[in-house]
Amino acid sequence: MPQKLGQHFLTNASVLERIAVAVCPAGEDLAIEIGPGRGALTEKLLRRAARVVAIEIDATLVEHLRIRFAGEPRLEIVHADVLATDLAQWGRAPIAGNLPYYITSPILAKAVRLDVPRIVFLIQKEVAERLIAQPGHREYGYLTLQTALFAGTRLLFEVKPGSFRPPPQVDSAVVLLTPHTRDLGVGDREGFLRFLSQCFRQKRKTLRNNLAGIYGKEVIDPWPEAGLRAEQIALEQFAEMYQRLPKPGTDGTFSSFPKRGTDGTVSSVSRSFER
Repeated sequence: MPQKLGQHFLTNASVLERIAVAVCPAGEDLAIEIGPGRGALTEKLLRRAARVVAIEIDATLVEHLRIRFAGEPRLEIVHADVLATDLAQWGRAPIAGNLPYYITSPILAKAVRLDVPRIVFLIQKEVAERLIAQPGHREYGYLTLQTALFAGTRLLFEVKPGSFRPPPQVDSAVVLLTPHTRDLGVGDREGFLRFLSQCFRQKRKTLRNNLAGIYGKEVIDPWPEAGLRAEQIALEQFAEMYQRLPKPGTDGTFSSFPKRGTDGTVSSVSRSFER
């Protein structure tokens, strides 16, 4: 079977078993698998869950799975793009997957927003390190905070290239994500993410450089964090900063920015941006 879509199939039986245990530590009524490939993890999950839903985009692999598990009524094979699939339709079930490296970030962003007990993904080790990075570390960035806003993350164990066929060029790691509902007082989490994205727009620049053009120097300059880079700031600090931003008017513009004219008078100017 030819390799397509950046696929590297996990074949190490002990690693597969460890992943299945992490997904279903005490058995489950249902487990969802993203990208089952040839069905190696699917087989392990079927031993620990009453039912498995396997979502696969590759038509050749879908046919392979239907032949391999032809006599297994507990397996539902869905031929679909996971990014276009409503995963919530199956209820509160744990999710597993060996994610292709090129599509890891969008699948992560989609999965952590779900109300599920746990998510176990096999991903590139470099991405796993970004997910668990702390402020001040090179790997710390927008992906770290985007994930942390919706879920707690643990790196469970590393997986070497020899565990795959064909072997990838890089090491991999298994991560456990536990979704939570805390919003840190920001209310609109999607609006907060837009703010975070702007903070990391140029990672080596200070917050003043990244934010003043949008929110106004008069708003950002007084902040004690204005001279720091985004990679130095914890999620909770970002939440506090976001709550300091002025509230938008009904037309979406901000009219609370004072502007001093050449004659010494102060007038109000509108600045349009998303909060």
